[in-house]
Amino acid sequence: MKVAKWRPYLLITPAIIVFLVFFIQPIFYMIYLSFHDWNFISPDKTFVGLENFKALLSDPMFLQVIRNTLMYTFFTVLFSISIALLMSIWLNRRGWMYSFVQGAVFSPHIISLVSIAMLWMWIMDADYGLLNWILSLVGMDKVPWLTDPNTALASLIIIAVWKNIGYYTLIIIAGLQSIPKHLYEAAALDQTSSFRRFTKITFPMLSPSIFFLTIIGILDSIKVFETISIITKGGPLNSTNTLVYYIYENGFIFFKIGYASAAGVILLVILSIVTLIYFKVLGKRVHYQ
Repeated sequence: MKVAKWRPYLLITPAIIVFLVFFIQPIFYMIYLSFHDWNFISPDKTFVGLENFKALLSDPMFLQVIRNTLMYTFFTVLFSISIALLMSIWLNRRGWMYSFVQGAVFSPHIISLVSIAMLWMWIMDADYGLLNWILSLVGMDKVPWLTDPNTALASLIIIAVWKNIGYYTLIIIAGLQSIPKHLYEAAALDQTSSFRRFTKITFPMLSPSIFFLTIIGILDSIKVFETISIITKGGPLNSTNTLVYYIYENGFIFFKIGYASAAGVILLVILSIVTLIYFKVLGKRVHYQ
């Protein structure tokens, strides 16, 4: 009896050990390092208290990085969900054409970010890119998509939205197909307009799917790294530098480990606050069947 009582805990012990060693311990070690000055090479760490945080919050470059991160997150999630919602309503039909389009739209999601970055570097090349070639056909000037501070961040948002749309569309289609048909039948008997059916039935019943996509979209966008590291490296003029790349840059290029750890703590706080607010405030408005 005693063995049977402890068997579930014994079975999950390996997973708990992995979680503690590779997830919880690094978080506490990062917090510890954020109060120290360390160059990653010397074994000595100098305790500096809150100096790293003071330096961060007084650094104009860091404040720009925060603004870039928030703008990237807001517009990526907004456009990804909005476009995916429209596409899912159109694709939620039977027929080989709609199935083919669903597969084509989903394909960017399974492509590695490295491949996507290389592809879009060619598409958005200022001199030989596909986008500027199309613009030249209609008599428009070339756009320095990735080399102009005014367009670089928007270009990265376009890339992120293009990659996200397929996955978001399939999730919303699954949500549409789970809506009970009798709700639409009752609305048809009442001669309800299409707009009211969408606002009173479709959108509220899709709220669990949209809630899920919004929270994972926010978290993924705040943690964006690969496309920035490959395509722009935070440039030009720091216009595409986001928080995770800023942490990597200071930690593993400039070897300012304490400074980078302080930025990591701020990232952890931002993610925690965003998640808490979303679940507490917006989570109450989700309609489940």
